[in-house]
Amino acid sequence: MMHVKFWGVRGSIPTPGANTVGVGGNTACIELQYGDDNRIIIDAGTGIRELGDTLLRDRAVRGDGDPLHLFLFLTHTHWDHIMGFPFFAPIYTSGTSIDLYGPVTWEDESLRKVIGHQLSYQYFPVHSGELAADLQFHELREETVDLPDGMAVRTKYLNHPVRCLSYRFEYRGRSVVTAYDTEPFRNVFPSDPADPDYDAEIAVEATRAAEAENERLRAFFRETDLLIHDAQYTREEYLKARIGWGHSSLEDAVETAIASRARRLVLFHHDPERSDEELNRLVVEYRRSGREHGLDIDLAKEGLTVTIE
Repeated sequence: MMHVKFWGVRGSIPTPGANTVGVGGNTACIELQYGDDNRIIIDAGTGIRELGDTLLRDRAVRGDGDPLHLFLFLTHTHWDHIMGFPFFAPIYTSGTSIDLYGPVTWEDESLRKVIGHQLSYQYFPVHSGELAADLQFHELREETVDLPDGMAVRTKYLNHPVRCLSYRFEYRGRSVVTAYDTEPFRNVFPSDPADPDYDAEIAVEATRAAEAENERLRAFFRETDLLIHDAQYTREEYLKARIGWGHSSLEDAVETAIASRARRLVLFHHDPERSDEELNRLVVEYRRSGREHGLDIDLAKEGLTVTIE
């Protein structure tokens, strides 16, 4: 059994306020609990602050003296996905150990160095060398990571301006996939014959290569029990002025889930300009198309918990 809880669901920047309090204004953070209280955290947006406080509070209530061991997977190191890390209370707690996984996302800088930049005196009052927790860094490419009690974590590159990973968590025949900060692969070369730089052979080959990558992603998502997918824009917004920004439309998310035969889709990484009212209206609209294909569609909200048995 796996329990997935959403602690931060917003994209790009935190959005506190009356218009976002229902869905939530914290940036990306998801908790996955499995087996004998094993805990995986996906991304360290501002939602991780409350998660950390809750972990320590629950531990104190239980009188649990065992060391806290966590697995933290970063999809990438853009600011909205790591900005909560310095406020994650367990890193200041002696006896805590954290295995931190993620892709190398900026030239040759190590994951340790990228994360360490946050915890330097130029930006924060606590230096990374002063943390009480034991942090172990693991840099990922496309590979499989084995965790305790039979959890396997597979990785796949997404289409984003920096290296960004999709994670497929597989446990006892069930799976959860994260696929956000991504947009469909596309031909980036001129496709209009009137363009002076148009090359028919290159255009055809680029289109073929893009579709092959999209098919690889659909295969990676295939028949997952839960697909958590980027849905920052509507298709109209995406086509008008968002191509190349590294985020998907709601229509793309739904179509991808259907093509992948996912069992459940959670729309995630909401646009900071999107109000609760707009999001709730949109999910009702897209649920209709999902039901026609046997796909359950939910809106990611802070506090939402999905149990996969």
